[in-house]
Amino acid sequence: MHLPASIDDTVALLAAGDYVADRSLATTVFLALRMGRPLLLEGEAGVGKTEIAKVLARGLGRDLIRLQCYEGLDVGHAVYEWNYPRQMIEIRMAEASGATDRDEIAAGIYGEEFLVRRPLLQALEPHAGGAPVLLIDELDRTDEPFEAFLLEVLSDFQVTIPELGTIRAEQPPIVIVTSNRTREIHDALKRRCLYFWIDYPDAARELDVLRRKVPGCPERLSGEVVAFVQELRKLDLFKLPGVAETIDWATALVNLDALALDPATIDDTLGVLLKYQDDIAKVRDSEASAILARLKRDMAMADAVAR
Repeated sequence: MHLPASIDDTVALLAAGDYVADRSLATTVFLALRMGRPLLLEGEAGVGKTEIAKVLARGLGRDLIRLQCYEGLDVGHAVYEWNYPRQMIEIRMAEASGATDRDEIAAGIYGEEFLVRRPLLQALEPHAGGAPVLLIDELDRTDEPFEAFLLEVLSDFQVTIPELGTIRAEQPPIVIVTSNRTREIHDALKRRCLYFWIDYPDAARELDVLRRKVPGCPERLSGEVVAFVQELRKLDLFKLPGVAETIDWATALVNLDALALDPATIDDTLGVLLKYQDDIAKVRDSEASAILARLKRDMAMADAVAR
């Protein structure tokens, strides 16, 4: 599939993958695709950063190559490494055949057939359906030296392998970089990317997301779930629930055959919505009941006005 020709086409492409994007986000995605620039998405965990890469890959019919970042990630796990067991077998076979020239043996074991391709190198190679979508997920979890290594990949879409030389992409991949901002990404990397901060959605957009992702959720329950989560995000919690948690909670409630929120059900399922015990203890019982009472009162007033 061809890249979207306009911002409206980009909105439609994301919507076809059940991703509800506001126009500013769709504009940035469109520009990243049109300009061939990496897109750096920052925001709290669970707001939909990773999902954009998945939706683009599905919508454009491209392969998705994911590099999940973590502390200590190095070139051997991100770009390439040599198949050492196979190289050792090759050396022994050469020696058994009487080969004695060490330089010749060394040259023979550093061919592409001994190369183990990791995500970054895979993303630079040709793909039948067009350039792949390369997702570099949670870059802030890596060390700064690895971030510096990425500069060559993100600016020139190439990597240098000392034994083989420089490998350059014939068609640059579509690059999505995500960060939860547990540390600052260096300015040198940011300059190579277009940037967008994905915030928590407002109630209307979150309700739209929930309708798409959990179509079996009753309308009343969907409205109460979104309203409750929106109120939780106003509290001083260690980890505010993201959209992913909203979806999980609604799915859990549907599986419990709930038709509306009640204090007991909220208390029993808070572990789906909140991921830290201190947060659960703060919300459980009186706080949850107070939030629920307020939102039901507000929803009743809104219904009365509508009538």
